[in-house]
Amino acid sequence: QVHLVESGGGLVQAGGSLRLSCAASGSIFTLVVMAWYRQAPGKQRELVAQITRGSSTNYADSVKGRFTISRDNAKNTAYLQMNSLKPEDTAVYYCRMIWGVTDYWGQGTQVTVSS
Repeated sequence: QVHLVESGGGLVQAGGSLRLSCAASGSIFTLVVMAWYRQAPGKQRELVAQITRGSSTNYADSVKGRFTISRDNAKNTAYLQMNSLKPEDTAVYYCRMIWGVTDYWGQGTQVTVSS
């Protein structure tokens, strides 16, 4: 069983930065796709960024140029560096691990951006 633990959320002013971390248990990290999603109150969960095992990345249009996803295979950890944060980035951010047809989710971490 794989467990994902997110950290790094919090309250920040508009224009500020946060770095989210997603630490994974198990031994399959180098084989998987890692992704960050977010869900704001009253809205559907949406994909924010994704990184393949070869470190190819893709981003939601709303975060391009501001957010950067990365991974450290030696630490079994994925990151989401968030810069130039906006109030509309406020949401619970979730880490997702995708391995073939199987996926795992973290418990989420709250990010609140004040104006």
